[in-house]
Order: sequence, then C-alpha cells, then structure tokens
Amino acid sequence: MTENGEDALVIERILNGDTDAFEILLKKYQDTVTKIVVAKVPYCHMSEVTQDVFIRAFKSLSSYRGGESLESWLKTIAVRTCCDYWRAKYRNQETPMSSLSESARHWVASACADGAKNVLNGDSERMELREILDWALDHLSPTDRMVVLLLYFDGYSLRETSMALGISIANVKIRAHRSRKKLRHALVSLI
Repeated sequence: MTENGEDALVIERILNGDTDAFEILLKKYQDTVTKIVVAKVPYCHMSEVTQDVFIRAFKSLSSYRGGESLESWLKTIAVRTCCDYWRAKYRNQETPMSSLSESARHWVASACADGAKNVLNGDSERMELREILDWALDHLSPTDRMVVLLLYFDGYSLRETSMALGISIANVKIRAHRSRKKLRHALVSLI
C-alpha cells in the first residue's frame, strides 16, 4: 500500500471516531513539522507552535481532500501557523537598535571597522549574527518575514512559497523585493 493510501486509512479511522489513531500521524510527521517550526520561530516557542500545528491539522482533517500528500498539507499548515505566530507577536515596525544585546552591537561595530574580514570566527559570532538577523526580520510584517524565510533560508520556490502562504506568485515576488529593501535599510541603519 502506498504512503498516501496508509495515511488515508488512518484519516478514515480518525474521522470515524477513533481519535487515538491521530497519534500515528503525529509520530509519523512530527519531525517534518518540527524542522519547519524550529527554523521559523524562537526556540522557546517551538513546542507550543508545533502543538498548534497538529491541533489545527486535527481540527481540519475533514477538509483534507487527498489531492496532495498529507505531508505537503501538514507543511502548509506549519508554515501558516508560524506566520500566525508572528502576526500575534508582531511588534512596532521600528525596532530600536537598543533592543540588540551589547555584544551584538559591539559585533556590528567591529565588523564594520574590520571591513567584514573574518567576521564569523566562531559560535558566538554566529549567535550575534543570528540576533542581528532576527532584529532585522522584526522590521518586516509577519507575511513578509515568512516570504524571506521560505525563499532565502529554506530554498522554497516561488510556487511553493505561494502555496504555503496562500498568496499569488506575483505577490510573493513583490513581497520578496520590498522585504529585501526593508532589510537592507534596517541593516544600513545599524552601520
């Protein structure tokens, strides 16, 4: 039996009242969903958001039509749940540089002074760079943030990003272009 066929049988069991069978899908796809979530939200909120993904999937299981693989369907729910997380946490567009730690501000200053030679020498520098990237991403709307993460960090195609976020390919292109400009502006303002 194919994987889609096995999933379809489990879904049928769940929809017929055997809610405990959902654990089969949870175990099967937990790693896939967790990989998406851990890359998109702060680590301290990863388990909460992952749980939200599976709750949403369970609640909307009756709407799954089987046209795509269950894994793809769950990935879409995971990406949209991450986007909703950022919508709920969305802050003021102007995130002050003072919100960066002292070490991150020092790192930016020294990287600029050194002409960015050998900037990433170790784990601490990577952590500071990650903090700066998160700071810059905070300047974007939740949807724009997800566009950037999906396209440039996860390697999604325009079509995949469009499908995952439920927006048109043209909208993905526009958001990506505008987001790059906003990120550039935010990073230049640090210098």
